[in-house]
Amino acid sequence: MGLNEDVGRRLRALRRERELSLSELARRSGVGKGTLSELESGTRNPTLETLYALTTALGLPLSAALGDPPATAGPGPVRTGVSGSAVTAVLLERYEDEDGSAVTDVFRVSIRAGGVQESRAHVPGTRESLMVLSGTAVVGPPDATRTVGPGASVRWRADVPHVYGAPDGAVEGVLFVRYPSAAESG
Repeated sequence: MGLNEDVGRRLRALRRERELSLSELARRSGVGKGTLSELESGTRNPTLETLYALTTALGLPLSAALGDPPATAGPGPVRTGVSGSAVTAVLLERYEDEDGSAVTDVFRVSIRAGGVQESRAHVPGTRESLMVLSGTAVVGPPDATRTVGPGASVRWRADVPHVYGAPDGAVEGVLFVRYPSAAESG
């Protein structure tokens, strides 16, 4: 089963678990009903922006739609990324705190040279941290962006709109997205 089919199957199951119709999830997420239907059937390629809109409307971390990351032992499977207008993210790890207080998604991210991606607010209490491996990134809320280079990291609230940019060339990094426990309860 490919990424489209896997994501579609998970989205449909998550929507049904919350007893939402296609129309209601489309309304809550701002994603068109036709687009949502095509995503659920596996006939449409999911974008990072669309998946975040849907999982936020469902009150869940992005990893809930992506599923478990592939095993990392040996050469293993090739990891498939989900791309947005400027960012490609590959899920590396999903960590759930033992006490149930939070879920942390860990992604390997690439920001395309000259690209800027706007991200809508995630569920309340969500925080993001980016450690830059190469390049110089501009990230955070639009009115308080921070510039971060190789070997450095920055943290910001992700329950408000925020941006990712690579003004001086491509950026490679590791992104941590920490969702509070309320994200799991929907």
